[in-house]
Parts: sequence; structure tokens; C-alpha cells
Amino acid sequence: MMTASFVHLHVHSEFSLLDGAARIEQLVEKAAELKMPALAITDHANLYGVIPFYKACLDKGIKPIIGMEIYLIDGDLRDRVTRHTKAPYHLTLLAENEQGYKNLIQLSTIAHTEGAQVLPRINRERLKRYANGLIALSGCTEGEINQLLLAGDLEAAKQAAGWYADIFGPQHFYLELQDHGTEQERRLNQRVLRLREATQIPLVVTNNVHYVEKQEAELHDVLLAIGQGVTITDANRARYETEEYYLKSAEEMASLFVYAKEGLQNTLRIAERCRVEIQLDQHILPRFPLSEGVEAEQYLRKICEEGCVKRYGALHAEVLERLDYELSVITGTGFTDYFLIVWDFMKYAHEQGIATGPGRGSAAGSLVAYALSITNVDPLAHNLLFERFLNPERITMPDIDIDFAVERRDEVIHYVADKYGHDRVAQIITFGTLAARAAVRDVGRALGLSLALVDRVAKMIPQSPSMTFNKAFKLNPDLERLTEENRDVAKLIQLGRGLEGLPRHASTHAAGVVISREPLTEYVPLQEGSEGLLLTQFPMDILEQVGLLKMDFLGLRNLTIIQETLKEMNRQGVPLSLDSLPIEDAKSFAMLTRGETTGVFQLESAGIRNVLRDLKPTCLGDIVAVLALYRPGPMEIIPDYIKAKHGKTPVHYAHPDLEAILQETHGFIIYQEQIMQISSKMAGFTLGEADILRRAVGKKKRELLMEQREKFVAGSIAQGYEEQLANEVYDLIVKFADYGFNKAHSVAYAIIAYQMAYLKANHSLAFMASLLSMSIGSQGRIAEYVEEAKRLRLPVLPPCVNASEALFSVEPDKQAIRFGLAAVKNVGYGAIESIVKERVKAPFSDLIDFCSRVDSRLVNRRVIESLIICGALDSLPGHRAQLLLMLDEAMEKGGTRRKEKEAAQLNLFAFTSEASRDDEGNHREKLEYPEVPPFSHIQSLQEEKELLGVYLSGHPLDPYSYLTQHKEVSMIPSLDDLPHQHVVKIVGMITEAKRIQTKKGDPMAFLQVEDKMAQVEVVVFPKIFQLAQTFLYKESIVVIEGRIDRQGDTPKLIANRIWDGKTLPKPQMESVLFIKISPEHERDDALVRLKELFTKHNGLTPVLLYYEQKKQILRLPNEYRVEANTEILEKMKEIVGDECVIQKELPINGGG
Repeated sequence: MMTASFVHLHVHSEFSLLDGAARIEQLVEKAAELKMPALAITDHANLYGVIPFYKACLDKGIKPIIGMEIYLIDGDLRDRVTRHTKAPYHLTLLAENEQGYKNLIQLSTIAHTEGAQVLPRINRERLKRYANGLIALSGCTEGEINQLLLAGDLEAAKQAAGWYADIFGPQHFYLELQDHGTEQERRLNQRVLRLREATQIPLVVTNNVHYVEKQEAELHDVLLAIGQGVTITDANRARYETEEYYLKSAEEMASLFVYAKEGLQNTLRIAERCRVEIQLDQHILPRFPLSEGVEAEQYLRKICEEGCVKRYGALHAEVLERLDYELSVITGTGFTDYFLIVWDFMKYAHEQGIATGPGRGSAAGSLVAYALSITNVDPLAHNLLFERFLNPERITMPDIDIDFAVERRDEVIHYVADKYGHDRVAQIITFGTLAARAAVRDVGRALGLSLALVDRVAKMIPQSPSMTFNKAFKLNPDLERLTEENRDVAKLIQLGRGLEGLPRHASTHAAGVVISREPLTEYVPLQEGSEGLLLTQFPMDILEQVGLLKMDFLGLRNLTIIQETLKEMNRQGVPLSLDSLPIEDAKSFAMLTRGETTGVFQLESAGIRNVLRDLKPTCLGDIVAVLALYRPGPMEIIPDYIKAKHGKTPVHYAHPDLEAILQETHGFIIYQEQIMQISSKMAGFTLGEADILRRAVGKKKRELLMEQREKFVAGSIAQGYEEQLANEVYDLIVKFADYGFNKAHSVAYAIIAYQMAYLKANHSLAFMASLLSMSIGSQGRIAEYVEEAKRLRLPVLPPCVNASEALFSVEPDKQAIRFGLAAVKNVGYGAIESIVKERVKAPFSDLIDFCSRVDSRLVNRRVIESLIICGALDSLPGHRAQLLLMLDEAMEKGGTRRKEKEAAQLNLFAFTSEASRDDEGNHREKLEYPEVPPFSHIQSLQEEKELLGVYLSGHPLDPYSYLTQHKEVSMIPSLDDLPHQHVVKIVGMITEAKRIQTKKGDPMAFLQVEDKMAQVEVVVFPKIFQLAQTFLYKESIVVIEGRIDRQGDTPKLIANRIWDGKTLPKPQMESVLFIKISPEHERDDALVRLKELFTKHNGLTPVLLYYEQKKQILRLPNEYRVEANTEILEKMKEIVGDECVIQKELPINGGG
């Protein structure tokens, strides 16, 4: 029997979302401090926090009591909830045993599926069905019995109490007493005591815990206001009247309930009876359905052998040996069905034409996965290790993550649900938390602080997933200074810190799917998900602890880009598939060497482009290495790695035996697999043991490092190596453990990067159209990729109702990309479908024709107006200003024509031979366009930018190319890769200018400045503002020199100097021809042939040769000036290649 005098049985943790402020760890810690033998968790209708609570209690030697506070209704769960519907009652439930825990799971699932209307509800019929194994407490003031007692209806309260006592059974229902110092509870408790006398139902005492310490009452109050979307001063909001809803000591509870010692003692009796053991760290794997008599192990071997024959031809010894080994590990660890399940849904995806990635993570190191076409990476060719994926000496659940084409991922998930049962397959919950920045905004709203102040504080906190208040204060001294100076900010930060990290809402994990052998509710509560799928109430890490099989089904837009590019090439009669792509295409690697990787998976950042330019990749292995190296940590060895690759520094191996392992990476350990191979080679470790060493050194725990050093050195000595060498190599392993990357993953993603590079280099038109299509919804990306298309000399034609599809499309005859209608603001897919459906019948001839034929319910005035303004109706008579002016008339006449046509279809004899009717009998009315001036060029550009997200027919900066192309000027996207305080110069247009005053009353400004690719915030302090204020307004063209400030979430520029671009003198320009000379051109007769061409076609255009290897520019003497017409340019391209001939305008006196 428990000896302490009280146990809390009504406790809301942080998982009573936006109501509970008690963090589980803090709750349990406090209970242990108060020497309580047990503690309950009773969150609102959910079991989100049960497993973390259960484990935390066991760690502290406290008995965990699993419970839940439900919302109970009288009627049918299907009855629609209206504002007249009676509020549900509260009821506290505790699991007495495993059956009770399973019934809590069932009740929570029902509440969050069938009963999910406004609140997750349970009705009496379901409660009665799942009452076994549960102990019920009558609840807070919102309980049914308490509501009847407060209404003065003792008889009805007796009946209700009798009903609960009947369904839960003797000693399984208790009348709950609470006292938080409210007058309502004082009155209620007297009536509960009378009810106890009348019914002999036992009492229990609880405190309705919502936070841990008394001083957290204010924090909890703010949390409630956030949840209700109101300020704390709102008189009408729901709130707790007192500050007594904390985890009180046994002494505090005893002093409150001197008159109810029975109720205090019953908390201990109930706690003693509640015995729930939750099985963790087991493997609950589903079974793959097979015909009777077929063994899973035999079937897996059969399909693996068939797959190996397809992959390799005959089963030669190396393949067979590796296959036998992997299968022995898979069957020995009990994961046969796992591989069959993954094989099956991957087979389905391939049969349905759904693009899948070559692999992800360590699974790409498995031959079985390769044979089953789960991955498309040959582990033998790339020297990948199975043990990095599945280690027989440290058995953990296998983890195969799959990339699918983003728009068809859900099809595969639904296939899995259909095959294994919708009650056994679910998506996985994740919790959005109050991160530092979000906490500032939420708390600021609840406190009613000014938006400007809250926004200012929020922007001082860098926006990154792991950002905390503590980190923000270290990174930004201004935040600390403002907190000290401003009382409101101090309060804001204090409360924000208190709420930081609390779960705010539940959502669906982007990739996670769980598959179970039994119905999932045997192990985990569920709730309503999306698109007909259920959602687990436990997040991914908890599901793994429970032992359920989780898989990541990821949507990867790059796979769609690749697939759509291939489809477009096949439509054009160019047979192309991923299997047919050459693996060492010179054109692709030349493009990578130039760093022209916009749109190429994993290789787009300015920093990685610089690495590519220096590295000069020539094979897939180089891309693999770049992806492994370009990360915090290993980045510091990139310069040395590049020097070693190019033979500028000698490659050193600690011992000749390591050369075979490290030769591909020029002596550097950059892959985790290399650590394992070195351990195996030198210390004689099995690869399983080597994987354990790799994990141990990666954790950097002193005792583990020492233990593994002893094993490694001893093993190396036994293998005949000297002790000193063994220690030196172990030191290298420890050093590079921080850098080591999973090679299998790097290879898989390098394959995608190479495929995209190949398609961009060789089929750029189709590639860029697909890239743009997959960027719809992101105006920033579209602007960047349109600019890239222009750089590649691929025309991007404006949207056109007579030519555009929904997505960006290729017009092969024009060798151009046509802008997609779905990328036009205000134009939805329903409207587009209506337009395209009609256009297929015949092109639209004028505005009335257009208005008469499209569905006016979908293609309404706003849609047509947007189409006119962005230029999508330019193919019709009239310019944009005229079309806008006549739109109402056109819609009216179009509507009349449509009605006539509909009437004519009903009456075949309605046609006349009037000259005013067309061949179908419709009135041929025409619009008389008024003489109004067309929009100015700059106005058209602004409208395009607003509706398309990009300047399409030009750019406001075009007249200032002499500034933007200056060698000292940086493009704004490059700022992302430059360090804090780095000085740069940019040229751009001001899109927003906000003038404010400092505390001293001095004027300053915050500007948004954009160039052709991106925008940046520029801070102009008073001194600079005084010099530049006359031209710091919207649409001004400016040249800004400033320092990069990386203290916020995105780089800002602190202006040092600003020039008015419109007043800077325009240099005299000349047309210049750039010809890039590669090492190959130097070796063959390209230079001789060019010289002959220049001599034969002498003209006025200067020629500059750029020697790629030397990075030098040579301006040829005037005698080699050339006639730069289309015919001559084509001849030059035949000699050196299309991408090596560029004509552009440059200032005569340099600067380009």
C-alpha cells in the first residue's frame, strides 16, 4: 500500500493543446520532488503525451497512471453540432489495467474520428461499450453530475451518478471534489457531499492541474488567450478565476480538504489499483500476404535472384555471395516481410508510371534493395556497405525512405492502405511548437502590444528550425539591449520564453506512414487525417518506440521535373529515358564546371557553384564527393581536397593499405563507409563491428572513444600493424567522424543531380519548361528561372489564351517556352480548363467570342481582367487598355450570344439567314474600340510583375545594364552565401521604402530593393539617409554599397553609400563578342579555324577570348574584328559550341 498522503489524478500536460502549460518533464520532476508515489495524465480527449509521460515517470521511480478527460454527449455522434447544441460534459477516465488502456485508445480514436465536430466527443453508447478496465471520476464543474448539482437538481444528479456507477461497476466510479478557491466550487462541494451520503458512491479529491508552479498562472492565462485568439484584457473570454491550478503538494491538498479525508485516501487506493505496463522497443511488423504454402523467405530469395539476373545478367560469384549474405541477415533479423512490402508498393509505383528516386539514405547500400528495384544504385559498382544500412550486430528497424514524384505520392499511400486495410495504415502526426519567433508574435497579440513593436522584436530572432531565445540573444546583442530598455519587450520575452517549445497544433508529417500487422488501435490511438486516411496520435519517434513499422513516403518535385522533361522529349520524337542517359556526358560536366546549375538538384547555391568551378567535375564520383563535402564542418577541407584532386598537393596515406580505400577521395576520409572499411582492413573488425565503431566515435563520448580506441589498436596490432600507426589512424577516424557522410545517400542524390544536369545541358528547352511548371506557386522561383531561361537564350513567351496550357509548355517550332496560365494570379484551374477546352475547338477570335464561349461562372470578370492586364489576350484585337475599357460590354454581349446559342440548340428551326448572323446563327456583334492610348511600357511591366511574379516583356533595370553588369556588382541571391559584415555593391530598384524616426528623432529608412533575380532589405541609417533621401522612393534605381548583416533570419544590407542610378553617367557602349576557349579547344585546331573565320569575315565587332583553364581574357587586335551576323555566329558555334559564343554590350572603357 502506498504511504504518501495524496496522488494527483486530474492533470493536463502540454498536450492539452493551448490549455495545458505543464511540460511533462517538469511535471514529473515536480512530482518526484514532492515525493509523490504516482501521477496521472488526463489530457483533453487525446493520448498524445502518454508515452513520454510513461517513460518520464518510470525514470523517476513514479508510477504512471494513464488517463484522459473526455467530452461526453447524450445523442448520436453523427448529429450535426450547431450553436444551439448543448455543450458536452467532462468526465475523467483512468486506465486500471491493460484492457482499460486499450479502451482509452478506442475511445480517443472514436472521439477524434466519428465524434470530431468542434470538439472530439464520445456518446453514452460508446462509453458503455468501452468502460471495462476504466476508473471514472465525475469531473470538474463541467461534469454532468456537477452541472445538475449546480442547477439544484439533486434527484437528477442521483440518477446520473447511478448510471455511471452501473456502467463502470462497484468501486470504479468516484465523485470528484475540487477546490481552486472559487465560490462556485464551494457551493458545489457541499452538494457533492450530500450526494455522497445519498448514493454511497465514494469521493476522490483532485486538483485540476494545468501548470506546474503557482507563479505560472499568468503564463497559462496568456496561453489560453492565444488559443482563443483574443487579448488577455478581453472581458468575454474564457479564463480561470484563480491561480490555484498547479501541482500542489500533499500538505496543500490536505489543508484544503480537511473535511474529505476519504477523498484524499482514495487517491492512493486508486493509484495502487492502476497498473498499466506498455510494451516498448518491440518489433510489431506486418505480414506480407502470400499464397498458402509459400514461405516469405523463399519468395524473397526468388524475386531477388530474378532481379539480380535483370541487373547483372548471370549470377556471378560476387553478386551471389553478397545476395546470400544480405538475405541471411534480413531473414535472421525477421525483416523479410518488410522488404516484400516495400518491393510490392514500389512495383505498383513503377507499373503506374509514378517516378521514384534512385534511393535515399543507407538503403542504397543494399544489393537486395537494388535487385528488388527499391533503389536504383548499384552497391557493388559504388563500393557501398550493407552493414551501414542493416547491422546484424546491432539490430535496429530497417529504414527505407522513398522519394516519389510529388504530385503522385498519395496514390502509393492509398494503394498501401487498400492492400493492408485502412485500419492498419495511417499517416503520422507531428506537432507544431511555439518556436521563439512564433511565441513572440503569439504573446504580443495576446498582450495587445503594438504590431510594429512585436514585428520588430520577432525580426530580431533569426528564422531557423532550431532557433531558441537563448541562441537569439547570443546572436543578436540588439535584442538583449532592447529587452533591457523596454518594459513591454521584457514582459514579451519573459512570457515567450515560458511558452517556448510548447506544442501549438497537430498536423500531418510530410512523409511518415505507419503499417501495422493488427488494427492500429491495438497499439496507438488515431484521429481523422486527410484524404480518407487516418492519423496516428503518436509522433514518429514514439511509434518507433512502440515498435510499429514506419516508412517515409517523400514527395520530390525534382523527380517530376525529370519525368516531365523526358515526356516532352518523347513527344518531340526524341526517344529518351533515364536508362539511356550517358553517364559521362562531356557537355553536362562542362556545364557543371561553369557553375551553371540553376534548377539542378542540390547544386543551386552560390557557394556550391564556386566549389564546382574550382573542382571541375569530370565524373559522377566528383558530384558524390561535392554533396558529401558541402556541409558545415567538412566544408573547411574543400580547398585542400580540390588541390589534391588536381595534383597541386601530394596525396598522403597513413599506410599503403589505406590507398585502396581512400584513393577515390584523394586521401581524405569523407564517407562513413570509409571509416568502416578502414576499421575492417586494419583492426580486423567485421563490418558490423566497424559500424558500431563509426556510431561510437560520432557521439564523441569520452568513455566510448577510449573503449573503441583500445579495441581498434588491439585489433590492428593483431593484424600486424604498429601500435603508433594504429593510434594515428584512430585519431584520423575520430577527426573525420564529424565530417563523414553517408556515401550511399550521396550517390543516390548525385544521380538525381547528374540526371538534371544532363537534361539541362542537352535538352534545356524541355527542362526549363518543366522546371518552371514545378515552380508555380513560388513567384520568386519563377522569376529566377525565367531569368535563367533568358540567359540560356530560350525565349519565354507571354501567357496567351490561344496558346498557353495550364503549365509552362514548349513550342518546338518557335524553340520557346510558353508561360502557363496556372502561374497567372487570380486564375484558377477551373477557369483554365474552361478556356483550354473551348480553344481546342477553335481559337478565340475576339473578346466577345472569348466571353461567349468560356464558362462565366469560372472565368469571371476578375479572371478576364487579370488575363488582359498580364497580356494573355494580346492575340485578340485591341490593346490592353482598350480591352479593359470594353470588358463589361464584351461580357454582356458574350452572355447574350451564349444564350442565343443555347436556345438554338433547343430549337433547330431558330436559325435565320440574316447577314448579321454567323454560320451557327449567332449574332456577329463587334466591339468598337475607343481611341485610348496603350499602357506605357513601365506600367505594363509593373502589371506583369504583379500578376505573373516576373517582368516578362522586359525589366525596369534593362536600361541600366551598364550598371548591373559591372564587375564589382553582386546579384542579390549571391548574398546568401557571403559572410557577416562582407562589403558588397548591388544595383536594384526600390520596391518599398519605409521611413521612420530614431529615438533621437533622426530620419532613417528601411528599403526593399530587387534586382532581376531576388530582393533584399536595406537598412539606411540617418547619416546615409541625409545624403540620399531625395531619391529613396518606390521605383528608384539605386546603386548601394553596404555590409551584409546576418543577425536576422535572412541577410540584410546595411548601407554605407547610395547612388541614384538615374543620375550616374552612362558610359559609351560597344557590342563585344566573347568566345570561351576550353582546354580541348586549345588542343585541337579550333583556334586556327577561328582565325581563318575572323580574317575572312572582317568587320567592326571586337573579339575577346576567354581562356577557361587560365581564367584569362585576351582582347584580339583590331585586325581580327569580325562581322557578327547570324550566319557568322553560327559558324563560330560549330567550331567551339553554342554555349561558348556570347555577344553582349559593354562599356568601351571597361567595367564589364
